[in-house]
Amino acid sequence: MASFNHTYSRLLRSSADGPPRDGGDFAAPELLTPEGMARADAFAIAAGMPGIALMENAGRAVARAIRRRFRPVPTLVLCGPGNNGGDGFVIARRLEEAGWGVRVALLGARDALAGDAVLAASRWRGAVARLGPDAVRGAGLIVDALFGAGLARPVAGAARATLEAAAASGGPIVAVDLPSGVNGATGAVLGYAAPAALTVTFFRLKPGHLLQPGRALCGETVCAEIGIPAAALAAAAPDTWRNDPALWGAALRAAQPDAASHKYSRGHLTILGGAVMTGAARLAARAARRAGAGMVTLLVPPEAAGIYRAGDPGVIVHGLDGPDTLAAMLADARRTTWLLGPGAGVSEALAAQVAAVLGAGRRTVLDADALTAFAGRAELLSALVQAPAILTPHAGEFARLFGPLGEDRLAAARAAARQSGAVVLLKGSDSIIAAPDGTARINANAPSTLATAGTGDVLAGIAAAFLAQGLDATDAAPAAAWVHAEAASRAGAALIAEDVIEALPGVFTALQARLC
Repeated sequence: MASFNHTYSRLLRSSADGPPRDGGDFAAPELLTPEGMARADAFAIAAGMPGIALMENAGRAVARAIRRRFRPVPTLVLCGPGNNGGDGFVIARRLEEAGWGVRVALLGARDALAGDAVLAASRWRGAVARLGPDAVRGAGLIVDALFGAGLARPVAGAARATLEAAAASGGPIVAVDLPSGVNGATGAVLGYAAPAALTVTFFRLKPGHLLQPGRALCGETVCAEIGIPAAALAAAAPDTWRNDPALWGAALRAAQPDAASHKYSRGHLTILGGAVMTGAARLAARAARRAGAGMVTLLVPPEAAGIYRAGDPGVIVHGLDGPDTLAAMLADARRTTWLLGPGAGVSEALAAQVAAVLGAGRRTVLDADALTAFAGRAELLSALVQAPAILTPHAGEFARLFGPLGEDRLAAARAAARQSGAVVLLKGSDSIIAAPDGTARINANAPSTLATAGTGDVLAGIAAAFLAQGLDATDAAPAAAWVHAEAASRAGAALIAEDVIEALPGVFTALQARLC
């Protein structure tokens, strides 16, 4: 890795050239599966854009992105047998026309190419070598145009051996569409994928660009426009989006206080706390207050009430003596929103409390122990959900409740949301927010510093605060994920959970300016 980074930095153009700009980037939030992208391509062709024109535009966009980021070096273009390989032939020609030394290595026979790739290959006047590890020798930059986002089988044989040699060479790799071997729909690696320094895709990003491990293998990701009309998006029928304030900002803005607002109109959140891990509920409570909840009550075992009362003076602490206390709390219509789970302790008593809150039709966030209390009983929990609810499991909690995630985490989250009737926020560096209607959002702004104890409790508190202020669960969950990650980024290095909370005012100030 040290060799890779050194070589990459040495080849980068000087900063005097300014930041590279390759139209599109991450501006559009829609994500297209490989099947959706094929529908967009077909729409463009039916509308009068020849397939070879799309291929030429794609190759030109990749070559432009390369030239803006790297100095000319001996370059090897690895071409596959399909349209991705056709893009590769265009890239090779464009770079050679710009004065670069370029070689091409092809997987399979040239006379086996089909469709637009035949015409693209015919325009390349240079030699075409057979694909293999030996072709990598002497290359200072390698373009991976072997397979695109729609790959459905493991990378093996000569393709794998060549990609392994490319990764070992120490030179930067530029991937066309996605690093070969990364599934565009899931981000999973099929057999093998070489890490890229730069990935250039077209029209819209794919889920595999944002889902791990694909996301980590893409390096810098650029989305270039290649002439597909905007109307093609409807034909592609996206049901997944990159999580972005553009999707939920209006709902968050509408929840902001005005001159007529008071503490109850901003939502009264009740958090169930435990007797042992008292810090979890306290973190959630502080985060909820920072995120705008008008009032926060901690409902806790009497023996631990003193610990909770020694915390933030702005939090109300109430002893939970038993079911009668909970019933009395639920009888108060002003307690609109509940958060259960952080530090509560796994028990049948907790499961009964969850059932009581859900049965009362309260807006609810279920986190941590509240999910594990229903391990193996997802159908029971699902039957209890009535009002808007958000479930915030990490991978382990998800598996205990719904079963193994498997490689297609996006599909697993969708299935869990459909089954439960709740919005599922599957936590991770690539958090997935899935709604019962099958739509999903993927969060892409979380820094690795969030991998520390307590940050999940903070996230649950933010989500509950947004629910308390009247956001629907389908807006509250993705907004919480984005705000949580943005606050962590602002907090910087050496992050602890409390830092995320203290960074929230700055995030909301910036969001307010952005959404006005």
